Amino acid sequence: MAISKTFTPADIEQKWYDHWLEKNYFHSEPDEREPFTILIPPPNVTGILHMGHMLNITIQDILIRKARLEGKNACWVPGTDHASIATEAKVVKWLREEKGIKKSDLTRQEFMDYAYIWKEKYGGIILNQLEKLGASCDWERTAFTMDEVRSDHVIKAFVDLYNKGLLYRDYRMINWDTVAKTVLSNEEVIRGDENAQLSYIEYRFADGSKGGITIATQRPETIMADVAVAVNPKDERFTDLIGKKVLVPLINRPIPIIADNHVDIEFGTGALKITPAHSPEDYVIGKKHHLPVINILNEDGTINEEGQILVGEDRFVARKKINKMLAESGHLLKLENYKTNIGRSERTNSIVEPRLSLQWYVNMKKLGEKALEAVMTDEVQFFPANFKNTYRHWLENIQDWCISRQLWWGHRIPAWYLGEDTFVAATAEEALAKAKEKTGNPSLTLDDLRQDDDALDTWFSSWLWPISVFDGFNDSKDFNYYYPTNVLVTGWDIIFLWVARMIMAGYEWYDERPFEKVYFTGMVRDKQRRKMSKSLGNSPDALKLIEKFGADGVRYGMLSSSPAGGDLLFDEKLCEQGSKFSNKIWNALNLVKGLRVSDTQEQPEINQMAVRWFEQKFNKILAEMDKDFDQFRLSESLVKLYSFIWGDFCSWYLEMIKPAFGQPIDKVTYDATIDIFSRLMTVLHPFMPFLTEEVWHQLKERQEGEDCVVSVWPKGGKYNLDFLNKVALSQDIVSKIRDIRNKNGVKWAEKLPLLAQKSKETEQLLAEKGIQGLLTKLGNLESIQLVEKEPQGNTVSFIVSTGKYYVPLTQDIDVAAEIKKSEEELKRMKGFVLGIEKKLSNERFVANAPEKVVAMERKKLADGQARIAILEETLTKLKG
Repeated sequence: MAISKTFTPADIEQKWYDHWLEKNYFHSEPDEREPFTILIPPPNVTGILHMGHMLNITIQDILIRKARLEGKNACWVPGTDHASIATEAKVVKWLREEKGIKKSDLTRQEFMDYAYIWKEKYGGIILNQLEKLGASCDWERTAFTMDEVRSDHVIKAFVDLYNKGLLYRDYRMINWDTVAKTVLSNEEVIRGDENAQLSYIEYRFADGSKGGITIATQRPETIMADVAVAVNPKDERFTDLIGKKVLVPLINRPIPIIADNHVDIEFGTGALKITPAHSPEDYVIGKKHHLPVINILNEDGTINEEGQILVGEDRFVARKKINKMLAESGHLLKLENYKTNIGRSERTNSIVEPRLSLQWYVNMKKLGEKALEAVMTDEVQFFPANFKNTYRHWLENIQDWCISRQLWWGHRIPAWYLGEDTFVAATAEEALAKAKEKTGNPSLTLDDLRQDDDALDTWFSSWLWPISVFDGFNDSKDFNYYYPTNVLVTGWDIIFLWVARMIMAGYEWYDERPFEKVYFTGMVRDKQRRKMSKSLGNSPDALKLIEKFGADGVRYGMLSSSPAGGDLLFDEKLCEQGSKFSNKIWNALNLVKGLRVSDTQEQPEINQMAVRWFEQKFNKILAEMDKDFDQFRLSESLVKLYSFIWGDFCSWYLEMIKPAFGQPIDKVTYDATIDIFSRLMTVLHPFMPFLTEEVWHQLKERQEGEDCVVSVWPKGGKYNLDFLNKVALSQDIVSKIRDIRNKNGVKWAEKLPLLAQKSKETEQLLAEKGIQGLLTKLGNLESIQLVEKEPQGNTVSFIVSTGKYYVPLTQDIDVAAEIKKSEEELKRMKGFVLGIEKKLSNERFVANAPEKVVAMERKKLADGQARIAILEETLTKLKG
């Protein structure tokens, strides 16, 4: 195939993705191989690709592609979440704006029909976008949390939990979203400190006597729902007032002053207005004292008829008007600014309203026991491990899960009512059979039963994801093969909403973990450490990034700055760096394929050494990468691979083996280079799949089905550290020689002699087969010689490790510059030695550190001291 001079991602990305799909490489079926399974955290069906998705998906794709290369049966299941609140809001808006229809004008079924039309038209866009990034999902297994299989699992789970007594219905104070008009679980409420205002209001005595009691409240708009004023019985200021009655301002309803230890003496005035319908704390006090409950708010947060005044006004508009009315009536004594913790809906950002409501709950205490033990004993491993503490704190203080939502889009609760009786069943027919049995009335019909109007919380389907995607409740072949899955990659922000609940579900129904490991990604932030958001305008368009830098460039940019578990500080320049990396590899391809090959030429000694060195260095890198992958240090692994390919392969290896201008390369070296280059592409493939597939095929003719995506991950072999260190010293020497050329104006064509002061290190280095050839070729030397003493005359010296080298020059040497350079190096080396001496003087370090580590530090100290001695000697001679 003809190779273009420049790499253009747009020319190859769709070509190779279509090829992979055509070959069915991403599809998995149970077989004799070891399975490696990952499930996509299902994005909302309403969603589009953003930076957080790109990070999460790139990490999963890297893991699944590596497993595929390792010969495992890699199965990556995609899917979407029906996202009850978000989707219903989108559908309602779509109906209103495009069709002129209100939700209230439709029956439930009519609304659901429209919702599915919207879902088919707009939903699932994000899955198509994942293909642009190169996601190698098993698209044949794409699941949707409301499809038939998943819905079947949701209904079965609900019925089973109810029959076990782990699911119940109760009146409780809940979190109410006045915009979505539905209940929220505690985990769906985002809390944070916000500015607020305390209104100091006087409640005057009901008997007409002078004075009254002053309360401080953040919510003056709810005074019409007050049923008492509470004080602490230990608060001597109010002892004489307990039992008296006061009037609620503006509506003049008499309410009692009661005593309760719950009241904080230090907050506000020490007197607390009790509003059971609109405060969880007040509800508890109200139940204890048998107080009535007056609800003055509608579902949308407006004042209802019970409020008597400002009926129909929004709660926050009413707050301002009430304060004005209280001021005019003389009841408002003052306003005071303060900060308080306020909860907002995760979906709509509206301030959550406490509301007394009849809802369905799951008993979480029992479900949480095994789930806590599994993580704390590392049966389910967390990466980073510090999230275990967060997980434990939540599970040890867990509240029951409110699972009913006042929505239509979602799984309708499988409960039917007949009078005061409740019948939970998988179908209406089963519920009717139960009703007939209980009532003894065989003439009952379905029309006599009323099904619960509410839908289940979206997370009630999501927590079954590892089970339901493989049809686990029906004991499928897939489930028995793929479950438990290997890795879950997700954001730490849904550790409670999703991760903990999936672990609970796994142990509740199968007494087994749903996944072996959980890798928590960090938050994607901009370079100023701000969270990316539309409002800040700092979240780039994901698809435009791919268009500009190519999918591989963007994948590189995401991963190279994403330390394990840490936040990703995204900068577009990182994608540009990934694009340049692609071009560097492409240029290397052009260089290699442009070589003329000789079948008869002997392999030079330097080429033998170059191949041996690179193979051993490759083995070392592979061993390090395996450790990195085990700990999910994918960013570190990629940066290491980047340095290895750009530096060791492109800048050093290819220079070592490249023949003189116009000369051919021997076939042995050429074939070895093609093989090395191919294996490099295999190892880089999980990170940058499109580029590597193209280069893989350009390197040589391949057989049908011989593609990089299904090639074999190379197994690392042995490597000799002493040999690798000698080559590293040689590279350092070459760099020093090149630096001397640049600083002294010595042209590359002019060959230079190199003198090495005789020592154990320099003798061993130059005796290594191929090293002198490397130095001669890459330093363009005329000779290399060991000398006993420092040569006289015009020479420039340098130190590498503990060896001293000299380059005689015909040009004049800037002695002052050489003195300055040596003094700076001496200062640096003394600081280095001082640091090592401090470490070795620490008895605890010497006693507890591994023996190899201590020995390495002592060697560093000895080498550093030797270099100081050489530098001091050099400076003495230069100054003399």
